[in-house]
Amino acid sequence: MAEESRRVAISEEARLRIADLRSSVARHNALYYENDAPELPDAEYDVLVRELRELEAEFPELVDYSSPAQTVGGVPSATFAPVQHAIPMTSLDNAMDVDELRAWGERVQNSLEGQLVNFVCELKIDGLAMSIRYVDGEMVTAATRGDGRVGEDVTANVRTISVIPQRLVSAPSIFEVRGEVFMPRAVFEALNDEAAKTGERELVNPRNAAAGSLRQKDSSVTARRRLSFWAYQIGDRKGGPEHSTHDEALGYLSELGFPVNPEVTVYLSIDDVVDFCKSAVARRHDLEYDVDGVVVKVDDLAQREALGYTSRAPRWAIAFKFPPEERTTKLLDIRVSVGRTGRTTPFAVLDPVFVDGSTVSMATLHNEDQVRIKDVRPGDTVIVRKAGDVIPEVVGPVLSDRPDGTVPWTFPKRCECGSEFVRADGEADTRCVEPQCPFQRDQQIMYWASRGAMDIEGLGERTVVQLTECELVNDVADLYRLSADDVVDLEGFARLSAEKLIAAIDESRRQPAWRVLTGFGIKHLGPTVAKALIAARGSVRAVFTSSEAELSEVDGIGDVIAESVTRWWELPIHRDLVDRLEAGGVVLDIDDRAVSESEALEHTLEGRAVVITG
Repeated sequence: MAEESRRVAISEEARLRIADLRSSVARHNALYYENDAPELPDAEYDVLVRELRELEAEFPELVDYSSPAQTVGGVPSATFAPVQHAIPMTSLDNAMDVDELRAWGERVQNSLEGQLVNFVCELKIDGLAMSIRYVDGEMVTAATRGDGRVGEDVTANVRTISVIPQRLVSAPSIFEVRGEVFMPRAVFEALNDEAAKTGERELVNPRNAAAGSLRQKDSSVTARRRLSFWAYQIGDRKGGPEHSTHDEALGYLSELGFPVNPEVTVYLSIDDVVDFCKSAVARRHDLEYDVDGVVVKVDDLAQREALGYTSRAPRWAIAFKFPPEERTTKLLDIRVSVGRTGRTTPFAVLDPVFVDGSTVSMATLHNEDQVRIKDVRPGDTVIVRKAGDVIPEVVGPVLSDRPDGTVPWTFPKRCECGSEFVRADGEADTRCVEPQCPFQRDQQIMYWASRGAMDIEGLGERTVVQLTECELVNDVADLYRLSADDVVDLEGFARLSAEKLIAAIDESRRQPAWRVLTGFGIKHLGPTVAKALIAARGSVRAVFTSSEAELSEVDGIGDVIAESVTRWWELPIHRDLVDRLEAGGVVLDIDDRAVSESEALEHTLEGRAVVITG
């Protein structure tokens, strides 16, 4: 009996942790795949995903098919028509060091029971995965990965990429190529030089620049970004020559006119693969494009078939991730930022240092515990790196260089809005719980407008800050009272751009209900959870007026999320917000399935030749 009680207690603890991890991973998936704005280093993201997978393996009764550990990518944007992938676009499992890479190679060898295995090594281009489909030699659709099953139709933008053939000669009747769209470093630097001269916002990094360029509504903007493409796989097809190896398939892609990375190499042993990976790490900054690892694949296609897939990745391939580049600099100060949910993030103010392609003057310290564990102090010389080649972080202090008289940093007791910071038992994050905190307000509005939520084009950080500083907007409901006359005098706006922003806001009034629910930024409630709640309850109001018990019964929700939703709705300020949104014309009960069917019908003939006879 005691053992059973202990198991129940452990299971309940695991359920709470799984819910927290699912929420966190789903949020970071949305930031990376949908908003092109990652906040978490790759290594830390991988730790979260691994912990979630391990817990779901240990407690199979808690597994949910919609868990981000069981799925791929992010929610496709509503800006572009949905495209169903004929074959799912899976992601890859990661090897974070050579030991994990060797362990994967050993698993492959054991599974194939001593067969000779050749491995193909390809540089992992830091761009955006793309599926391009041809019918009778003509390009008909180009789609992003999306969630692995459904992607975004970006055909018009992909047609502007000069290295991708518009028409194939002697191709199968149906032919799909998959590859990576990326922005060469020289193009990235030239665009930023131009932006600096004109006073426009500079691009953050080549990967985000490529993703943002592909998601432009105006394909002429994409054309000016001069994107490129490497083909790495044949997808769905009907007809054409058969290939026994991946290397042969790449040769065929090259014959058809697709660019294939010249660095692709076949090796006979995992030791040779490790040597290639080490060499790639040393050469990464000499390349003309960004890479963040090496993709290693079994070359023989029959062996791949035997190895098969997990729910989200092939067993016959793995991505070896590069270790981040590190530099030292002086830590000048430690400050705290407040996010849209009140979550605080300590960050380091640094003496500017050049790291992995750009100058870094600020870096994340993640949370209060990490500052204490790392024991970094103002005045320290610290090690800085760009984890995941994107987000600067402080690794730790150089203790031998620590000056006399430094004292451990202590977390402030109050937010700048005057409210006390609160840290709940068992949580790593300290929060500002004042609902009207102005430091949360801007972040909340930006999240509402983001691709993963209401997808309002043109409503970025700079515009949001101007709107709130001018007191035109205090919360998201105020957006729906704006007119072009309100916006036209803001810096960077003219009559046409003001009208375009108001039109984008107006379009968002009829977004699917799950996007509205996501946009509120409720803790633990991302797009996947929002879809499940709307599917079960029917509308935003029906979700909010449901009891905690009713919400927890929805498949994949549970007590933690249900409590978070009901607590949010208990605050009068939030009820008033929903009322004002509805009064402003935001529809709270649009069925996403009806929208998808309408979009699919609208694009039924897109890309097809039509013959009219009399």
